Formats: sequence, C-alpha cells, structure tokens
Amino acid sequence: MDGASAFAQILPLILIFAIMYFLLIRPQQKRMKEHQKMVENLRRGDLVVTQGGLIGKITKVKDDNEIEVELAEGVRVRVVQNTIAQVLSKTEPSGS
Repeated sequence: MDGASAFAQILPLILIFAIMYFLLIRPQQKRMKEHQKMVENLRRGDLVVTQGGLIGKITKVKDDNEIEVELAEGVRVRVVQNTIAQVLSKTEPSGS
C-alpha cells in the first residue's frame, strides 16, 4: 500500500508539469524557432517593424548580427537583428 500511496502523492505533480509543458513551454519554443528563422531570412529591401515600434526598410544586412534600417529618406539606423518583431513585406528573391 505504501507504494500506491506514494505514487498517488506524486501523480498531481506529474500532471501539473505535463500541463505546463504543453500549454506554456512547447508553444514558446515554437515561437522562438519561428522568430529565429524569420531573422535569419531578413534581406535588403524587406519592410520591417522593430520591437520599439519603428517601421523601416532594410538597406544593409551585416554579418555581425546587425542590420541597417532606413526609417525615412536619409534617416538610417543600425539595429540588432533579434529586435525585429515582424516583417511587413518581403522582397522577392533574385532569380539567378
């Protein structure tokens, strides 16, 4: 009987962890993977929104995790790639 009662005490903890995994942890990991894929596929000409709410067009993608975004004509800022929240419009890949 002691084994069954010990299992009955641990079962609610196992169920709580399983629910937390499927409702919180797994969807968050999926969103992180999708965001990382989006950031990796950024290229010149894409219209993007930063996490700060700025909308601009990518003018240069640098190798060191940095991009240059043109907010208005002649106004360019350097932005860390991971701070891009959304891509509004993609440029077509060059057909070579």
